[in-house]
Amino acid sequence: MIDLSKKCQQLRETVLEMCIRAGTGHLTSCLSCAEIMTSIYYTSMREGDHFILSKGHASPLLYAILSDKGYIAKKELDTFGLTGSRLGVHLNNEVEGIEAISGSLGYGLGIAAGIAIAQSETRVFVLMGDAECQEGSVWESAMFVGRKRIDNIIAIIDCNGYGATLSNHPVTNWDWDDLGWFHEDVDGHDIEALSWLLKGRWSKPMLIRAHTVKGNGIPFLVDNPLWHGVAPTKPEDVDRAREAICGT
Repeated sequence: MIDLSKKCQQLRETVLEMCIRAGTGHLTSCLSCAEIMTSIYYTSMREGDHFILSKGHASPLLYAILSDKGYIAKKELDTFGLTGSRLGVHLNNEVEGIEAISGSLGYGLGIAAGIAIAQSETRVFVLMGDAECQEGSVWESAMFVGRKRIDNIIAIIDCNGYGATLSNHPVTNWDWDDLGWFHEDVDGHDIEALSWLLKGRWSKPMLIRAHTVKGNGIPFLVDNPLWHGVAPTKPEDVDRAREAICGT
């Protein structure tokens, strides 16, 4: 049996080194959803299931998982963010295991709805950021999914409380129940609680609001919007980040 906490820690270390090497990447966005994506890929997804990373700027974490699963050569992770690499800062669906690009936000739930209708015997997981849920396309998709009772969709919102700017504090407490969904709130860093919710299938679509901390695990990055989309590059920042995540 996989030690999920250990696996999550390995992924966080890999993502940190990818972003340091590239000098770019949305590190804080990856750190807020590390436990969510660990739970999806290592406890919940079955053969034939689908995953859409709607908050595609968390691409380093998905690349790290796909490499661990054998879709991407580990050596290729070293090319993340570099000119000519397949592993861009935003997702490239030419990479094995990636089902949709998502440089523009707000489309993941709609894509998931299409897949879920076409393949009703499978489950479709979609991870959204809380800021992108301000997009009208998300509301429209949520209403469509609820009205059609597309019960093989599990949507997760990474509620870390921040968008890309200092003034953007997203609000996600709209009533999805009124749109025809079940919903649950959960600590987004509690792998066991996440895994329990993600394994189920209900008679209606399921929304999980996962409450997280942006930059979780590296104190000087936590809840600091100035680090959105920025990787540590100064030697002292690199050392502090490695000490916090790796203990070295």
